[in-house]
Amino acid sequence: MSEQQNNISILDKVNYPSDLKNLSIEELEILCADLRNFIIDQLSCNPGHFGSSLGTVELTVALHYVYDTPYDRIVWDVGHQAYSHKILTGRKEKFHTNRQFGGLTGFPNPEESEYDAFIAGHASNSISAALGMAVASSLKKENRRVVAVIGDGSMTGGLAYEALNNANSQPNDMLIILNDNDMAIDDNVGGIRDYLVKMTTSPTYNRVRNDVYQKFKKGNLISDKGKNFILRFNNSLKSLLTKQQNLFEGFNIRYFGPVDGHDLKGLIRILQNIKDMKGPKMLHIHTIKGKGFKPAEVSATVWHAPGKFDKETGERIVTKSKDQPQLFQDVFGHTLVELAGKDQRIVGITPAMPTGSSMSFMMKEFPGRAFDVGIAEAHAVTYSAGLAKEGLLPFCNIYSSFMQRAYDQVIHDVALQKLHVIICLDRAGLVGEDGPTHHGAFDLAYMRCVPNLTIASPFDEHYLRHLMYTATYGNEGPFVIRYPRGQGVLVNWECEMQTLEIGKGRKLKEGKDLAVLSIGPIGNAVRDAISIVEEQGFSIAHYDMIFLKPIDTELLDEVAKNYKHVITVENGVITGGLGSAVLEYFSEKDYNDIDVTRVGLPDEFITHGSIKDLNRLCEIDIQGLTKRIQAVLNNANIKQPEQTKIIN
Repeated sequence: MSEQQNNISILDKVNYPSDLKNLSIEELEILCADLRNFIIDQLSCNPGHFGSSLGTVELTVALHYVYDTPYDRIVWDVGHQAYSHKILTGRKEKFHTNRQFGGLTGFPNPEESEYDAFIAGHASNSISAALGMAVASSLKKENRRVVAVIGDGSMTGGLAYEALNNANSQPNDMLIILNDNDMAIDDNVGGIRDYLVKMTTSPTYNRVRNDVYQKFKKGNLISDKGKNFILRFNNSLKSLLTKQQNLFEGFNIRYFGPVDGHDLKGLIRILQNIKDMKGPKMLHIHTIKGKGFKPAEVSATVWHAPGKFDKETGERIVTKSKDQPQLFQDVFGHTLVELAGKDQRIVGITPAMPTGSSMSFMMKEFPGRAFDVGIAEAHAVTYSAGLAKEGLLPFCNIYSSFMQRAYDQVIHDVALQKLHVIICLDRAGLVGEDGPTHHGAFDLAYMRCVPNLTIASPFDEHYLRHLMYTATYGNEGPFVIRYPRGQGVLVNWECEMQTLEIGKGRKLKEGKDLAVLSIGPIGNAVRDAISIVEEQGFSIAHYDMIFLKPIDTELLDEVAKNYKHVITVENGVITGGLGSAVLEYFSEKDYNDIDVTRVGLPDEFITHGSIKDLNRLCEIDIQGLTKRIQAVLNNANIKQPEQTKIIN
C-alpha cells in the first residue's frame, strides 16, 4: 500500500455504507477527498475507467448516506461511474484487483455484490431496469426506494427515452439522477434556478403542494384521472419563470436542477428532501470528469481510461515502441482516410467511439463526412442505411458487443434492402479487462444467419485493407468486416489494396495428417501452433477461410476429399460460427466420415482479465491450440507423419 493510502484517515474507518451514517458532514467531505486519493493511487498502477469515477465521488457518498442500501436500489449507468460505489460497499481491500483476472469486475455486477443492483456494461439501460424494480416494489407494497444514475452520454441511447416515456404510466416513485459530466450548461447553478431547486425540493413547498392537490380533489375540482394537472401547472410555472421548456417535464416527470454535483452538503439536502416524494422524478446534476486531478479535468477523453500514469506529474506511461505493429483500429482509420481521399462518396459513422474506433482520423481530415451519432447504435445503422440509399458509401464502425443493440436494424434496414453499407466490427473476439459485457463473442454467429450479408475477417493488417477495398469496390450489398482489439502482426502494415474474390479462402500451407481451418487474426496463433506440432514430424495443412459468408465451398470440398480430421478455429462462440458452418456443409454434402473438432469460445460468458489470460483460459492461445492439435492427432492414432511443403 502506498504512502498516500497510509495517510487516509476517514476512508480507513469506512467499509460499508452503514459506516457513513455515523459521520458528520465535515467528515464525509474528508471522505470524498480520501476516495479521490485512493482512486488516483490505485488506477495509476492498475488502469481502469478514471475520469468518470472521479466525477461521481460526492454523488456516491451522498447516495449511500441518504439511502438504505442494498435494500434501496442504486442502478448505475454505465459502470464507468461506479468505482467509489465499489470501494464503499465492502470491496476496498480487493480494489487493487479491479479488472484483473480472478479479481473484481470493472462494472457493477450483482454476482459480485448485493450492493450492485443491476449489471452495467452497456449504456442506457438504467432507467428501464430501475423502473421495473420500482414498479415491482409498488406492486409488492414494499417501501423500497430505487435510484437510476445515468450519465449524459447514455441519454443519447433510445432505450433511455423509451423508459422515460413509460415512467409516468406506471405506479412508481423512482428517482432518476442525470449525471451531466460532458455537456456545457449555462447558469447551471445560482440565480432563479437555484432558488427554484431549493423551493421545490423543500418539505414545506411539497407539503403545501400536496395539500392543494388534496383540496382540489376533495372539492371534486380534480379527479384521479386528472392528477397530472398539478404537475403540469407546476412545470408550466417553472417554464414561465426560467423562459425554458424542459424535455423531462414533457414526460410528466418532476424535474429538479441542474445543481452542483460536487456540493456534497447540497446533494445530501436535496436527496433527503425528494427521496420520499411520490411519482417519478429527475435530479439533474452537473459534474466534472476527472474532478480533483487537473490533467483529467483538462482532457476528459484522454483520461477516460488512460492506462498507467504518474500520479504526481500526470504523465501517462506509454510502452509502445515505434517498431511494433499498429493497432487494428488505427489501420482501419488510416485506410479509411486513404479511401475517402480518393472517393467523395465515402462517409464514416460511429456511435460515440470516434477515438476508440479511430474514426477520429477521418473526422480530422474530412470533418463534414464523418459523424459521431452518440451512444445510439441502432440509429447509427439505420442512418448509414439512409446514406447508402442515396448513393453514398458509409463505413459504419461499431464495437462488436455494441452491435448486438442494432441487430434489428441490420436485418430490417440494411440486409433486407441489400444496401451498400460497410459494417466494421471493432473489438471482435475477447477484449480483455472489460469482461463479458464487452467481449465481441457473438457476431459471427448472429450475423451468419442473416440473408444478403457478406461476412469476412482479415488474417492480418494487409487483409484488413484488402477487405475494406473489396467491400467498397468489389461488392454492391452489405458487407461485414470484423477485427480484434489491439495490435496486429505487421510492422509494415501499408500495402497496395487489392480486390479479393468474395467467398474465397486460401491455403496457407499443405499437409498430410489433418487440416486446420481458421478465420481472422487468430490464424496467426494457429500458424505458430502448427509449427510447434510439426517439430515432432507431423504434417498439418492450414487454410485461412477469410469469408464466413459466403463460405468457400470449393475449399471445403477439397478439405473433405483429402482429410479425415479437421479442426476449425475462431475467436468467437463455437455455437453458430465457423465450426457450425463447416459441419452444416459437410452434413449437406454427406461427408459423414470426417471428424471435425471445433475450437473457439465455449457456450458461456467469459470472465474479465487480460487478453493473454483469457486466451489461455479458453485454450485459443498458441499453447492451447498446440494442445488441441496434439489431442486430435493422438485420438486419431496418427503415428507416421511426413514433412510438409510450405506455400509462400
